[in-house]
This record gives sequence, structure tokens and C-alpha cells, in this order.
Amino acid sequence: MFETLFSILFVYLFIALGYLAKRLFKERLDAKSLTIMSVYFMQPFVGIWGFSTASLSPAHFKVVGLYFAMIAIGLAPTLLLAKSLFDDTKERAIFSIAGFVGNTGNIGIPLGIALFGTQSVIYTTMINLANVIVVYLLGAYIYSRGSFDVKRSIRNMLSIPIIPASLVAIAANLMHLPLPAQLAELLKMGAYSGIVLQLFLLGTFLYGIRITQINPGLFVGVLTQKFLLVPLLSALVLYFSTLSPTVQAILLMEMLTPLAVANINLASLYDCKPHDVGALILLSTLLFTVVLVLFVAFVLPIYGI
Repeated sequence: MFETLFSILFVYLFIALGYLAKRLFKERLDAKSLTIMSVYFMQPFVGIWGFSTASLSPAHFKVVGLYFAMIAIGLAPTLLLAKSLFDDTKERAIFSIAGFVGNTGNIGIPLGIALFGTQSVIYTTMINLANVIVVYLLGAYIYSRGSFDVKRSIRNMLSIPIIPASLVAIAANLMHLPLPAQLAELLKMGAYSGIVLQLFLLGTFLYGIRITQINPGLFVGVLTQKFLLVPLLSALVLYFSTLSPTVQAILLMEMLTPLAVANINLASLYDCKPHDVGALILLSTLLFTVVLVLFVAFVLPIYGI
């Protein structure tokens, strides 16, 4: 257990570096420019590289289907509830999607290796790719709706380059097109750079956050979604699935990961209270350390792990 927590702390080191850089350089370090660099230039590398790590099979798509089912079951009532709980359109947008977008890549993939070994990589990679679709399709639209009308929001959603890049990568994977070693190394280098930039970007947004100035109802609502509603719905769906216990545990672990750093990308890009979103990510990340201990101590034994 301690080795697992220690490995996650190393991931958080890049967040700390981003925070330190913003603290030292303040206005000279423009977080919006870093967001543009991440979304439009580096994240396509993450998507393409992810699809190149293993050959896709029907079994993997089944896991993705269950992931989408979990998101859909929880998202439908949340969208309706958001209108009655929040008058501010930006807070409504954050509440509607933030709790459903977990950090399945930067934290989920290495954590899967630590808890389940390398056999988890294909599953955590697939789940992360599904999460990318939710983030950059549905997430982009909802965050954009916090500041723009429907027409502009759809245009914003379709302009995210990771979507066409991922579609090309999926097609290449399914057709089993060979990938030259040099190109594979380039994609890996770009993907790792994109992941580090994401964590660094989170740190820059965390600087200067004043949690007491943010609507407490938004914090309670989003964190309740993330660590209560989503896990309970996920456990219910998995109970009726035919997946092996290990795969079920991997999928549930991914649903428990803290809020994704990508939430900041979209909130910043579409001016949807990025500092509020950054504070939510900070709290969910801190709370996740407690959730992780409980998961390892009480949930994994249920799955015989």
C-alpha cells in the first residue's frame, strides 16, 4: 500500500513544480498559453500514442461500453439537477460534468500498474481513451455552454484536435497498420510531454486559489458526485456484468480517480471559472489519498485481490 501511495506522490511532484513556477514568475507565466499548447499541440500525441500501445479487441470495447454506460446513467439526472441547484451558468456547467471526468490517465494508468501489474495497462489505456472522448466531446460542449450559445459551443467542441487524431489512430489500430519504431518513439515522447505539461498546468492554476471565496455548494455537489454517486453507480453496473473480478476492480478504480486535469484545460479555454475548477481538482486529489487507502484495504479483498 505504501509503495502505491509513494508512486502517486511522485506524480504530484510535477503539480508542485507548476505551482512553484507560477509563484516565482507570476504574470510572466501565462497559464492560458500553456492551455492552448496542451490542448491543440500536445494532447493529440497522448491520444494517438494510447491507441498504439496494444491491438484493440471486442473484449476491450466491452469495457469501454460499460464505462460509457456508467457515465450516462449518472449524467442524465445530474444535468436536470444542475438547473435547479445553480443559477450561475458557469457553475451549472461545472457541476454537470466535472465529477464525471476522472484522471484516468495521469493517475489511473500508473496506479493500475502498481495495484494490478502490467496486465492492467490495456484496460486502463482503453478506459482513458474513452474518458478522452467524454472530456473533449461532451465536456468541451458543456464547459463551452457556460460562456457561449449552442452553435458556438458545438463549433468549439469540434475544433478540439485530439478528436480527429484519435479517429485516425483507431482506424490504424483496427487495420493493424505497422508503426515504424522511430515514429512510435516520437509518439511516446510527445505523449509523456503532454502528460507532464498537464500536471504542470494544474500546478499553475492552483497558485492563488482562495477556496473560501468559492460557492461551497459547488464543492459539495461535485465531490459528492465523484466519490459517492459515481462509485455506487459503477459498482451497481459492474455487479451485473460478466467481466472478471480483476477487470471489474480495474474499472472501479478508474472511476474513483480524482478530477481530471483536462477539466482545467476546458474551463480555461472557455472562460468557465478555471480557478474554481482548479480548487475542485486540488480537493479531490487530496481526498483521493484517503479513498485509495479505503479502496485497497476494503474493496480489493472483495474482488479477491
